[in-house]
Amino acid sequence: MKTVILCGLVIGLAGCAQAPLSGVPLAYVEAGGCPPAGWDRAKLDALKAGDFAVADDAARQVFAVAVAACLASPDPGLRDGVAFEALSHMLRGRQVSDATMHALLKDLTARLKQEAPDPAGFGQPFAALALAEVARADRIQPYLSEDERVTLLVDAQHWFITISDYRGFSDKDGWRHAVAHGADLLMQLALNPRVDAEGLKLIVAAVGVQVAPTTHAYIHGEPERLARPILFAAQRGVMNEAEWTGWLTALATPLDASKVISSEAGLAWRNNTLGFLQALLVNVTLSDDQAVQVLRPGVEAALKALP
Repeated sequence: MKTVILCGLVIGLAGCAQAPLSGVPLAYVEAGGCPPAGWDRAKLDALKAGDFAVADDAARQVFAVAVAACLASPDPGLRDGVAFEALSHMLRGRQVSDATMHALLKDLTARLKQEAPDPAGFGQPFAALALAEVARADRIQPYLSEDERVTLLVDAQHWFITISDYRGFSDKDGWRHAVAHGADLLMQLALNPRVDAEGLKLIVAAVGVQVAPTTHAYIHGEPERLARPILFAAQRGVMNEAEWTGWLTALATPLDASKVISSEAGLAWRNNTLGFLQALLVNVTLSDDQAVQVLRPGVEAALKALP
């Protein structure tokens, strides 16, 4: 699919663990701290400067699981610049074993599903972003069972539709970006040919829930990220033109049209819906993939119907 906005996507897939990673202390999987045992910030920065190269294979497997604890760090340099970048680099380079990926899946899914209050709001969004990388690894070279893949999809969908923290970026804290990170995870699952039509429809429905919150106006690129799983689902033929048109026009129909431009909630809804529809239209227009053209009538109809 040659679509400008979709070029260079940087996220991946996830897996599911049945047992602790062989040779990795259980504490790293269940209750590791940040920085991981045996590491400090200087050593982590040096590792990053060296492209996260860990020559000893056993040490690399331990580190990959242990560093996931830093995904919840309030320090963006550790959270994003070290932990996520290290995991992305190692997973994309296939430098970790299937057992390690299963251990990561177990740990990251637990972080995603945690029910304890998290006022800082970093842990779940970055668990989702890292899960997208684990998911990508399975898409490129499968290692999950069908049941594990379905469980991952259900867990991702359930967390995504319950997101209520819409904080994106701040100069002080860096990124949170739960909606965008969750959309990246759903995108990797939508791209996976082993996710069937039923799973794709679950992804489409989940995206629809977060297209247009009325309590927040998206300003950090969320509509573009939300559009990606929809474009890939369309590319895979999950719904026909009439189904897409019905879904899109429903998204563009407010509960109370009289308040769309006379209330903060209505204006937020319109801003978010318009951004999503425009992101879809730009991608469809620039794409030379005929499969995604199934979206065009519905997108155009929805834009015309939008108050």
